Amino acid sequence: MATNILRGVHDVVSYIDSRPGIRGRAGVIWWLALGGLFLDAFSNSALSAGLGPMTRDLELSPTQIALLTSMASWVALVFNPIGGWMADRWGRIPPLLIAKVLALAGAGIAAFAPTFELVVAGRFFVGAAYGIDFAIAMALLAEFTPARFKSRLNTWQGIWYTAVSSNLLLAIMFYNMDVGDAIWRWAVGAAGAVALVLFIAQATFMVESPTWLARKERLERAAQSMSKIYKERFEAAPLEDRVPVRNLATKGIRNVALIFRGTYLQRTILASTVQMGQSIQYFAVGWYLPIISIALFGEGDFVLATVGALIFNLFGIVGGFSSSFIAGKLGLRRASAIGFGLVFAMLVIMGFFFETMPLWLAFVVPSLFILFHSGGPGANGKSLSTLSFRSELRAGANGIIGAIGSLGAALGLMVFPLLKEQLGLGPTFLILALVPLTACIICSIIKWEPGRAAVSPDEELDAPQFADAEAAPVAAR
Repeated sequence: MATNILRGVHDVVSYIDSRPGIRGRAGVIWWLALGGLFLDAFSNSALSAGLGPMTRDLELSPTQIALLTSMASWVALVFNPIGGWMADRWGRIPPLLIAKVLALAGAGIAAFAPTFELVVAGRFFVGAAYGIDFAIAMALLAEFTPARFKSRLNTWQGIWYTAVSSNLLLAIMFYNMDVGDAIWRWAVGAAGAVALVLFIAQATFMVESPTWLARKERLERAAQSMSKIYKERFEAAPLEDRVPVRNLATKGIRNVALIFRGTYLQRTILASTVQMGQSIQYFAVGWYLPIISIALFGEGDFVLATVGALIFNLFGIVGGFSSSFIAGKLGLRRASAIGFGLVFAMLVIMGFFFETMPLWLAFVVPSLFILFHSGGPGANGKSLSTLSFRSELRAGANGIIGAIGSLGAALGLMVFPLLKEQLGLGPTFLILALVPLTACIICSIIKWEPGRAAVSPDEELDAPQFADAEAAPVAAR
């Protein structure tokens, strides 16, 4: 068997980009990283389907509901950059495993909590896991994806809605088990079981990112990783033959300042806008679909309302798994702008006609809201931030931009129940419609499009220095 000699990060990136697909051990790692995102969605939506029963079970006020539902997002806001820093300093795999342990602990605490305060404590751990996992998983996916398949990063959005739909199906199953208002405890406990299975699988099969190792000038370990992943022989070149990594960002957490300078600045603004906008609109509307469904179809039939929410989310699965194709045709930025515009239209329709819509339209409009969201901005915020920064900045940048998204999620989760209580659903939808409208305008003004940028593997190696205001072109992988 021929031996592949690695002289530097260029050779690693070029080899991965030459692959005809994401197969073998690389495919297993890719889907296990997506499995972590499934867990994040599953854990975050665990309270959603059972929110009504939980409200009765714990006798929650609107303020307590707002705090409890948004807790994980507030915590993720802090742990997103922490997770990114951990991944850029110590590698991708250790923090991913830590996140699964935190998710398991959070699920256990919340599922058996006798009081509201302990449920909040459990959601703290879930938020920490979510914050750590998401930035790292997206970075890892990018580093195992050949450049011509980079639009497949949007697959995570379909995974998200698959997880949410799984929660709704479990809610119907638990309801038929006559568990009463404790149904939410079963949903939260199921998230713990998923966390345990994923911890075992990731600890067994995942391998450290060779791109990250090469960027850190650990070519021997990069060669070991490549050999495990691709079942070929890889060796590091002798020291005198290696191509040094120039201008490596080595300032730890201070590296994040680089994403707010020069050419990177507009990319950061664009990714942050999409991330925050989609988070607010999803977590203020999409997350509360079971509650909205109850308002549409009546409080007397939990199964009908849950099936309604499930149908809405099936449109999310279609949109999420189609988003890769849409982004490949339109580009991430244009797909986001168009998606925000269509979501704005759906919210305006729901705002003016929510109480008077016939039943069929009450199904169609929220379904289209989820379809347009998941097919456009819902997936693209994470992909934009992942594809806009070179390897040793990628997870840290994802952490910062992910924190901005978590802020949007927390605001959406808090604002919806409070506005709904004070103003009703119709005016709430009209107020929230301002979010996608603003995001659509910003996405139309900023022209950066990673899917259309002509970049080469050399940019992973030759990223210029940020000693002054001049910024570097970015590697798209």
